[in-house]
Amino acid sequence: MKHYILAGAVALAAGPGSAADEAVTYPFDGSFGDATFAVENAIIGRGLVIDYVSHTGEMLNRTGADVGSTKELFNEADIFLFCSAQVSRKVMEADPMNIAHCPYGIFVADQGGDVMVGYRTYPDGPMQEVQALLDDIVQEALE
Repeated sequence: MKHYILAGAVALAAGPGSAADEAVTYPFDGSFGDATFAVENAIIGRGLVIDYVSHTGEMLNRTGADVGSTKELFNEADIFLFCSAQVSRKVMEADPMNIAHCPYGIFVADQGGDVMVGYRTYPDGPMQEVQALLDDIVQEALE
């Protein structure tokens, strides 16, 4: 079952539109650690290389007081950033400005013990191939 949310900095989406249009999320039946392990394995299992893991939840928790906030947004939240040479070449040959969407990200977040896995949405057209790739990876991680 798809759930749509705006996950603050985690959504990583830019441009006009409602929050519901910016991220696709799925509930994960397990711990945050299990979810990050499953996502990492699903990405690597496709022969893709994770360029960076952003520990966004740690950063938000660490800096909250510095920006005058006491609200905890996530117990934990990580974003896995990666690219696919094959898919990226295809979408950028269709429109070189699709470079603006690279690298691609899948996030795992724990809000009050509810773990979710998701990704930002992409515009219609060639970028839907990227969105399908992300959804396939997430579905594999959810199994």
